[in-house]
Amino acid sequence: MTPVAPLIANLGPTEIILIILVLVLLFGAKKLPDLARGSGRALRIFKAETKGLLDDDDDADVVSDSQKTEAQRQIDAQRRVDAARRVEAERVEGQRVESQHRDPSAEPRRDTEL
Repeated sequence: MTPVAPLIANLGPTEIILIILVLVLLFGAKKLPDLARGSGRALRIFKAETKGLLDDDDDADVVSDSQKTEAQRQIDAQRRVDAARRVEAERVEGQRVESQHRDPSAEPRRDTEL
């Protein structure tokens, strides 16, 4: 039994020129650069996503919370508390600024003259 060779290995220059000619006839000379550009972008995105997945697998080796020492857990807890305080301070500051910039005409009128 003979091994099956990949089809691309049997292509010669004549066949490649014929394939390119058929592509130009099918899609037109103006569309081919757009198709190539789109294929290149798709390949770059695919490559970046694949790399991202591999990087995510490396991140899975990070120490879990159960393996941390008591000091590391305390540091993490303090960081969470500090982050929560910053978020709360930003929320309060946003409300304060919002109340200062309210449109005075939107508030009910108070007649000062009697």
